[in-house]
Amino acid sequence: MNLKLDLVLQFGRFPNAAAHRTVLRRARVASWIEPALRHPGEIAVRIVGEDEGRALNLQYRGKDYATNVLTFEYAHDAWVEADLVLCGPVVEREAREQGKALEEHYAHLLVHGALHAQGYDHETNERDALEMETLEILLLGSLGFKNPY
Repeated sequence: MNLKLDLVLQFGRFPNAAAHRTVLRRARVASWIEPALRHPGEIAVRIVGEDEGRALNLQYRGKDYATNVLTFEYAHDAWVEADLVLCGPVVEREAREQGKALEEHYAHLLVHGALHAQGYDHETNERDALEMETLEILLLGSLGFKNPY
């Protein structure tokens, strides 16, 4: 797909952030997100530490823990606008626990977040969850990654 993606990539401060910066080069992140987009758009990706991740999850979802990815969707019809916030330490821990490379887990979560930014939802019902998971598997396969589930 030759969609136009205006990508902003930001890093907060957290232990081992340098390793995350190495994996998450702007061009690589764009190459993972863009295939998941139906429309052009602007997405800001921020990699944060556990304190910031926990505070955002508590403020916006009422859950008092740092989660792997939060999606803030602003528009998705003809133009996609969203912020994706990923908690670096959580992503790193999950990748290790799942026996995945850090880049593989980031690719999955960025595709997952990009789908959420376009209105896909896996929490509402099983049919929507199956559709979203199927898209994730297909998109990640096209990027050279194995089934994340």
